[in-house]
Amino acid sequence: MICLDERYSTTRCVTTEEPEIIKKPEDKLETLLFLPPGEGRRGEGGLRTRGYFKKSYPNKPLISVITVVLNGEKYLEETILSVLNQTYDNVEYIIIDGGSTDGTLDIIKKYEHAIDYWVSEKDRGIYDAMNKGIVLATGDWINFMNAGDGFYSNDVLEKIFQGNELKNIDVIYGDHNVIYPNRTKIVKAKDMEGIWKGSRFCHQSSFVSSKVHKLNKFNISNKMGADFEFFYNLYKRKGAFKYVDVIVANYRAGGISDIRRIDIIVSWWSVVDKTMKVNLYYVYTILKEMIKGWIKSFVKS
Repeated sequence: MICLDERYSTTRCVTTEEPEIIKKPEDKLETLLFLPPGEGRRGEGGLRTRGYFKKSYPNKPLISVITVVLNGEKYLEETILSVLNQTYDNVEYIIIDGGSTDGTLDIIKKYEHAIDYWVSEKDRGIYDAMNKGIVLATGDWINFMNAGDGFYSNDVLEKIFQGNELKNIDVIYGDHNVIYPNRTKIVKAKDMEGIWKGSRFCHQSSFVSSKVHKLNKFNISNKMGADFEFFYNLYKRKGAFKYVDVIVANYRAGGISDIRRIDIIVSWWSVVDKTMKVNLYYVYTILKEMIKGWIKSFVKS
């Protein structure tokens, strides 16, 4: 074990021993250390390109944090620092950039000495980029902390993973803090039994077993709700979900799930099993959102 820099969660526990990767075309647990050049490749870098890697240790599982970004220079540095400043020592950080044309790459390169791997190239949408991250992950657990969001506190990962027994768990999830322009709001995760009603927790506040995610990547044809589709189908298959009473993530309001709220709800409806009860619930929910939108428009006018 080598410590390259005590300041960062990603540089306190590295090795020069390259992970043993099984590279079989038929292997659904596919893992790559580097992505083959894709369309519009603008660059790649990070610790892996310098011969430094990560591995899990007893009582200290490797946590893979993945950030997907496209032209996110406004908030990307804040997201990066929320990962690098974690007190937990065994963190793998991967950034997938969709070919940004603003200052995003400059920010990534500023911290590439503490990023395990980054790549910038075109993709087929956010879920395609997230799937690339899944393939690159070598940790036991995968978290998506996309540009604009971040961990709620510097000890989040330590609270969840340091010395805790998490065998036979597929998904760990907690609460999140919503950041509005003039206020913040803590949102508690909901019970999984009601997942037919839609998302039960913020994606950024969850950690998925790497083996589970490599077997079940995101459906990129579902442009709005592939993450909900993943969690819903896993729950239907009796996947093991564990709630932790921890505020995991800061989630910045105003993203696509807020702006296109009705589209998100419709995407949930398209995924869940249909019954009269389910259909009535979604019709009611969509009508309620439409009325809220009309009221907001009327007040603004």
